[in-house]
Amino acid sequence: MTTPTTGPTPPTPGSAPAPAPGVALRPFRPEDHALLREWITTEAELVTWAGNSFRWPLDDAQLDAYAAEPGRHVWTAVPAHTAHDPEARPIGHVSLGGTRLGRVLIAPEARGQGLGGALVSLVIERAFGELALPSLGLGVWAHNTPALRIYEKLGFRTEEILADVEEVDGVPWTAVQMRLASPAR
Repeated sequence: MTTPTTGPTPPTPGSAPAPAPGVALRPFRPEDHALLREWITTEAELVTWAGNSFRWPLDDAQLDAYAAEPGRHVWTAVPAHTAHDPEARPIGHVSLGGTRLGRVLIAPEARGQGLGGALVSLVIERAFGELALPSLGLGVWAHNTPALRIYEKLGFRTEEILADVEEVDGVPWTAVQMRLASPAR
C-alpha cells in the first residue's frame, strides 16, 4: 500500500515548489469511481481529463481497466488530515503511467484553492524521489490555460504543439506536450 505524501520540500532551481500542506495521496480504489463520474459530467470534460483514452459515458469497467494498467500509479487526493480515514471525501485524482503524468482532476467544489499545483507537486516529488524517474512528460489542451499555468510554474517546458489533434463538439483542439527533467539529473 502506498503511504500518503504530505511533507514540504524546499524548492531548488529547476525543481517543483513544496507541496501545499493539507493534501495527501492515497491509492485509487473502486469506491472512487463514482466520484470521477460525478466530477466528469460531459463528453467534453472526459476528453479534457483523458484525451481519447476513454469512451463516453465513463463507467466502472473502463476505470477498473485503467487502474490495472501495468506500470500505472493511480492516486486519489484527500485532505492530509483525513489521509488515514477511509471515509474521507476525495478532492482530486491523478495518475502516472511510466514517465507520463496524466489524468489530473480536482473536484469541482475544491477548485480555485491551489490544490492542482499541490497535487501535481506531490506526484513530482514521488516521481523524482521514490520512483527515481529521469523526467516527467504530459499532454494538456492548449485552451486549458489554468492547467498550463500550473505546469509552467512547476517547471514543465513545452516540447511540441500538436495542432488540431482532436475535435470536440465541432471545435478542433490543440495539444501541448510538456516535459520536466529531474533536478537530480
